[in-house]
Amino acid sequence: MEIKKQAKKLRDSLQQLIYKIINPLVHGMIKIGITPNLVTTIGFLGNLAGACILVYAGINQDMNHYSLIGWAGGVILLSSLFDMMDGQVARIGGMSSTFGAMYDSVLDRYSELVTLGGICFCLIGHDYLLGAIITFAALVGSLMVSYVRARTEGLGLECKIGFMQRPERVVLTSLGLLICGIVATQNPDLSFDPMLILIVPMGFIAIFANITAFARIEYSRRQLMKK
Repeated sequence: MEIKKQAKKLRDSLQQLIYKIINPLVHGMIKIGITPNLVTTIGFLGNLAGACILVYAGINQDMNHYSLIGWAGGVILLSSLFDMMDGQVARIGGMSSTFGAMYDSVLDRYSELVTLGGICFCLIGHDYLLGAIITFAALVGSLMVSYVRARTEGLGLECKIGFMQRPERVVLTSLGLLICGIVATQNPDLSFDPMLILIVPMGFIAIFANITAFARIEYSRRQLMKK
């Protein structure tokens, strides 16, 4: 229990630090009339661009695909900042809306689908079938974490428990891509397969996202039995 409290405290502290960094940009966006939904759309398009780079890396066998993987990670990491900025623009600018919240959630799911789908395609293109299966399991877990929460909240309950939530998944995915690309490009004579730098985080997400989904199911069951 104490570990969970410390993890939540660290997560909240990091979130507040990021807010301090991006808030000047958020205020600038509000001044020039940029809406939260536009910020959400830009974030999604960034993730889509990262996924397209990964697909291109999977198709083109003759190119340095590790360089492309690194670029994809950088693009997705940058795009993830827009996931935080849209909420800040809505709150600080007084532009919160029910549709905006729904639109943000929908594009978040699309972003995860295209990103993890792009990784699957890239891995299959370079004959990492097991890595692609692991990534597919990560995709399923990621979607189910969000679906269980949405379904539970539709029944009038709150369900935000679990370790592997969207911020953790985005950080692991983007850093896995970025570090994999940088290490492999800068050190061509590694003693291990650099693709493991990407596949291992995918395995971590696959395990803990699905555990989080089932933990939310059990939590919801207990809450419903109390009614």
